[in-house]
Amino acid sequence: MSLLSATGFFLLGILFGTLLPRFPFLMLSRTRGFNTKLPPHPEPLPLSPHLTQRVLHMRMFYWMGLVVVILPLVLGIASVRWGNAAFGFGLWVSSSWLILNRLQYFVGGMSPPWTKEMAVELQVLADKAESSDSCCNWASPHWGVSGVYCPNCNSKLSDMLRPDLGRKRIDRRPFGFLYLLLTDGHSVLTYFDQIPVTEEE
Repeated sequence: MSLLSATGFFLLGILFGTLLPRFPFLMLSRTRGFNTKLPPHPEPLPLSPHLTQRVLHMRMFYWMGLVVVILPLVLGIASVRWGNAAFGFGLWVSSSWLILNRLQYFVGGMSPPWTKEMAVELQVLADKAESSDSCCNWASPHWGVSGVYCPNCNSKLSDMLRPDLGRKRIDRRPFGFLYLLLTDGHSVLTYFDQIPVTEEE
């Protein structure tokens, strides 16, 4: 096998191993029947039980990747031993990277895009909007890109950034798809928040 063809098979293995574990998050959540209760992207989302459920669904899809990744991982190891070694190594590298990416959260790394605490906070804010402690008499909290706010009184109720929620994106398909792969579902603002600020003396 020539170097060029080996490189091609290696990259193909990486691509396959990257996409397969993320299939539920990238494709399954964007079907028409899965988004009937939510406004289209990129509109703000009103807080509701449907939104809370969506966050929990996306959380499940995220961690499901650790189960789905077993297939390309085993296939990669088998391919290295008995089949195309370059393709198998690409599968193994991308699968191992996803496992490390998911598990780094447990040793102090970046939090997942969707968490149970996020769903709880959204539900608490929704319940508060219907109580006497609401921000205004016509409280209608919506989750925008940079946080939860009430459009009626312009109050910001939470600084919680909005991750991707599985809605069909308005970006052209290649660019939207690439954006999701690069951010892994996180809000792009999350990465800016992690840039340390240095003070000039």
